[in-house]
Amino acid sequence: MAENYTDPSGNTAQFRAFVDSPDSAATPAEAPSRLPLMVGIGVAAVVVVALIAWLALG
Repeated sequence: MAENYTDPSGNTAQFRAFVDSPDSAATPAEAPSRLPLMVGIGVAAVVVVALIAWLALG
């Protein structure tokens, strides 16, 4: 190991700057849209109601 090696974790100010620095990989991704899920549930509900009505009236 070199004689002039300094441990980066040895300096509290440098460690805090590292922890507080913004990191593009650590930013949360945008949540996916829930619209397709809601549309799918709506279509499924309409199909179930239509099936029940067809069985009741048929």
